[in-house]
Amino acid sequence: MSESEQLVAANELAQLPVRARLEAVLIAADHPIDTISLAAAVETPVPEVAQALDELRADYDAPPVRGFELRQIAGGWQLYVRAGCEQVVRRMIEEQTPPRLSQAALETLSVIAYKQPISRGQIASIRAVNVDSVVRTLLARGLIAEAYVDEQTQATFFETTDLLLSHLGIDSLADLPPISDLLPEDPEDDDLS
Repeated sequence: MSESEQLVAANELAQLPVRARLEAVLIAADHPIDTISLAAAVETPVPEVAQALDELRADYDAPPVRGFELRQIAGGWQLYVRAGCEQVVRRMIEEQTPPRLSQAALETLSVIAYKQPISRGQIASIRAVNVDSVVRTLLARGLIAEAYVDEQTQATFFETTDLLLSHLGIDSLADLPPISDLLPEDPEDDDLS
């Protein structure tokens, strides 16, 4: 894109209301984003962004009820499916979900099963790739669940579910085959119960 095209695009962006720019960022986000980061992204002062976020939340909660809501959670803001609409989304996802897991999903699921509870960052470090979409797929299929959120880092830790045990035909994680001798073992992870 040439400098003149970039200038035109920047001018067009500046013409959009702050709320529209915030909505665009929030729709694309897969994790909560703090107010300061949102202000930087939409190139608007923090107080104006804070006011716009409050207005968006109030607007989404006012009649007519929408199928989504804006929540302030984990130190940031994120759009969520509104309570009561989960079944519609779940049904759509299940209808579009292929019956088999990809190689990436199987690898990620294996890391979670053997190292749980484990954060998304730790999984990405082990696999050396971005695992965001794979984790979302595994969550949507009910094979993993959020175990807890670390209070200091705000990192979400994941664990496998009983549905995975059912699919594998085992009673507990202790029934998983031993990890290959080629993989480094972490002494903290000896207990897989």
